[in-house]
Amino acid sequence: MGDPRRIVIVGSGLAGATAAGTLRDKGYSGQVLLLGQEQHRPYELPALSKGILLGDTNEPDWVHDEATYADQDIELRLSTVISELRPDTREVVEADGTTHPFDRLLLATGSQPRRPVMTGVHLDGVHLLRTLDDARTLRAELLAGRRVVIVGAGWIGCEVAAAARRNGCEVTVVEPLPLPLYRLLGDTIAAVFRDVHAEEGVTWKLGVGVFGFTGDGRVSGVSLDDGSELPADVTVVAVGAAPRVELAHSAGLELAGAVTSGGVDVNACLRTTAPDVYAAGDIAAHFHPRYGRRVRVEHWANAKDQGAHVAGNLVGGAEPYTASPYFFSDQYDLGLEFRGIADPLADDLVVRGDLAAREFTAFWVRGDEVQATLNVNMWDDGDVLSALVEGDTRVDRTKLADGDLASLLG
Repeated sequence: MGDPRRIVIVGSGLAGATAAGTLRDKGYSGQVLLLGQEQHRPYELPALSKGILLGDTNEPDWVHDEATYADQDIELRLSTVISELRPDTREVVEADGTTHPFDRLLLATGSQPRRPVMTGVHLDGVHLLRTLDDARTLRAELLAGRRVVIVGAGWIGCEVAAAARRNGCEVTVVEPLPLPLYRLLGDTIAAVFRDVHAEEGVTWKLGVGVFGFTGDGRVSGVSLDDGSELPADVTVVAVGAAPRVELAHSAGLELAGAVTSGGVDVNACLRTTAPDVYAAGDIAAHFHPRYGRRVRVEHWANAKDQGAHVAGNLVGGAEPYTASPYFFSDQYDLGLEFRGIADPLADDLVVRGDLAAREFTAFWVRGDEVQATLNVNMWDDGDVLSALVEGDTRVDRTKLADGDLASLLG
């Protein structure tokens, strides 16, 4: 078809709202309709597990100023539930039956935290963390002296643990794997995070799973699968997220069965298997030219960058998305940036700097190419690290550990 007269975006998170704004920045003058299920205008997620839980702010970083939507003629409809997608007739349908036609459609429905099926998971005081309302509700519960049990030691679990300790809570983290962040970082680097939290007063329950939650109306304990029970005033379940693919599934779009974490199949240009339907952000299982396979990423930078990128393709472009994953985290006085995709069980680890001092850069290397990097409390080499991950640079491992990094770029 020719230039689209009407672009509909389902999902008002970072990917969807960034795409809407970028369409206007690129000079698109047709109709833009942005549909969101939440009551709040689009916001970014990092502050939810950082500044808001710490009590440093009660506001997230908003994707756009409130006036931007009217000023740029972006029709923003909040508290709107979409119940059906009809690719054949180019329509999306609200739960109340209201129909919205489209010439091109972007699905940016994001992901939702996994809620395990177990006893007591719906008791008061058992929290998930995904939305602004979730963060504000949880922050009100993180009071000094309260016993907080966190289930899961991924990035969200670790950040919540750090915030709870800063607020004076007694914190225990339960994780069935031998170390926090184990599958992402491997033994050596994961042990750094274990030790950081232990020094800050976090109690670890590693190598043990959760059987269920106990309490009469409100949670009072967490039962472990070794038969023990932890007393709890507040619990947080942080066992990962699942892409929200229900609309795509019911519409017959191809789903990414080959990707462990699922998602919607999109090609290198973020286009789905349905004509003029695209997907970006957490739900997009994107065929990545660099990796030669589908990749689904849930981090902030991916949502923002894919949202900006797909805007060009929505108005007729056909540019592949080639950026490698990036994210950041802050825990106590430890700040970090991660670039790329590592397989800690297969890749070789090269460390530059001092692990004990928590000032280092870790490189995961396969053959003579850098697959991923993690810089902790070291901020001078970001551009070089990005270039090493993004390019096809052959590296000298000795120089990675103790040499001029920039010289590796040739």
